[in-house]
Amino acid sequence: MMSILLVIAGLMGAAGITLSAVGTHAYPGAGLESAGQILLFHAAAIMAMVAAIDRGLLSRTFGVAGAAGLVLGSLLFAGDISLPIYAGVGLFPKAAPAGGVILIVSWIATAVAAATPPARAA
Repeated sequence: MMSILLVIAGLMGAAGITLSAVGTHAYPGAGLESAGQILLFHAAAIMAMVAAIDRGLLSRTFGVAGAAGLVLGSLLFAGDISLPIYAGVGLFPKAAPAGGVILIVSWIATAVAAATPPARAA
């Protein structure tokens, strides 16, 4: 699961750079920069979370749930902003706000993961 999260985070980072560039140069003011930033920020956070889980600094259960939620929330948020520009339709009604709520809950799960790290062997 950790490798999958890292691959997804890498792809999110690449998509974030792409959306930021396209938003700046081809579609200024369309919101693509915001979509790109969400993907970039959360890609970096997911990579850091995977490292923290691997080092035993975060509870694996809550940490993986938080990281997976960051993936889902970021994709919903950025997808709903980006898709209308490219395809003329959004994901579904209120997809961006739903993605935002998932991001908030995922950050709370990350805080819980940090507050309940796995027990270390003595």
